[in-house]
Amino acid sequence: MKRVLLVIGGGIAAYKCLDLIRRLRERGHAVRCVMTKAAQEFITPLAVGAISNDRVATELFDLDAEREIGHIRLAREADIVVVAPATADLLARMAQGHANDLATAVLLATRAPILAAPAMNPAMWSHAATRRNVRQLEADGVTFIGPNAGEMAERGEAGVGRMAEVPELVERIESVLADGGSESGFGFLNVSASGRASASQPAQPLAGRHVLVTSGPTHEPIDPVRYIANRSSGKQGHAIADAARRLGARVTLVSGPVQIADPDGVDVRHVETARQMLEAVEAALPADIAVFAAAVADWRVAAPGRGKIKKTAGAAPPSLELVENPDILGTVAKRGTRRPSLVVGFAAETQSVVENAKTKRKAKGVDWIVANDVSESEGVFGGDRNRVHLVTAEGVEDWPEMGKDEVADALLKRAAALLAEKRESV
Repeated sequence: MKRVLLVIGGGIAAYKCLDLIRRLRERGHAVRCVMTKAAQEFITPLAVGAISNDRVATELFDLDAEREIGHIRLAREADIVVVAPATADLLARMAQGHANDLATAVLLATRAPILAAPAMNPAMWSHAATRRNVRQLEADGVTFIGPNAGEMAERGEAGVGRMAEVPELVERIESVLADGGSESGFGFLNVSASGRASASQPAQPLAGRHVLVTSGPTHEPIDPVRYIANRSSGKQGHAIADAARRLGARVTLVSGPVQIADPDGVDVRHVETARQMLEAVEAALPADIAVFAAAVADWRVAAPGRGKIKKTAGAAPPSLELVENPDILGTVAKRGTRRPSLVVGFAAETQSVVENAKTKRKAKGVDWIVANDVSESEGVFGGDRNRVHLVTAEGVEDWPEMGKDEVADALLKRAAALLAEKRESV
């Protein structure tokens, strides 16, 4: 039996915790709960206690509990601490190391892995202060799940900010517990002879990192109903974003128009055109790793028609003047400031695949190029498998044919290893 300490924050998503407690107990886990004052405005300690079958802790200065230093006991007896919903306020207090109520005191005192499930309005999630707090907590070893995209409690509000659904939370909690707590990246603190604390090596090698991924095609309008595009499905880019999330990273996915679902637990920015994609990429920086898997249209129509261009019998086809789209990959790779530590581009070729990729890597100034043959006979566009070549400054690695999710996993693990080497050499 594993011991889960659930810290319930003050948001409307607190109601999901009742189902979370029930499902965890069905799987044989003991669940103890700490509720903030704000959480009690949404659900009652009576309801939480009835489902958890345990006393609910709400007060730091509880004379009965504190006779035995209750907040320390709560912190130390847990195998994992789950913060759900992790509101903007609670994340801010965690990042600053506050201990002015029971919830923050427990979070500061625990040596167990911490898993936070953010839930808040999309504007609050994207605010610079929240992003800064999340980065700090990730650097401290806190693991995040979500938030997801969708409708908010407020009428007419939608975006990234919904708390992860209960099945997702249960799966992640059990994954951390099965891994001995190391998956969270928080680890247990070991004190050396010098008195300095050091964290155990996390099983999630990208914990505390920010990975930026582009995916899918772009649509460049000819008129309100027609556009220039390509056959990219977005499957490889979305698989990379999902792999980065599973390896512990905070992930921003900038996606062109695709017909596949957004990966869970990823911050997705939907765009249409190359210029919109560049703007979203710039807004998402800084990042530790940037993977540009999107198939961006090289050209756009200089002056798209305001109305639908009509075909006239006997008339010549309309002339379309094309202009070059911005070079998103080259722009980021050649940045003087806020350049990611590792910039990875994709080269979709139909001939001389490796040679063209080598040329592209040097011309764009990127670290790695993932090259693949997208000839119609290969079935890469829209398919589930890929065979790629990884082109680096050291040479070319020819990878065997794999599923796109396997390619993504191998690529991100390779990237994580490189960042770890750079960190050790500093």
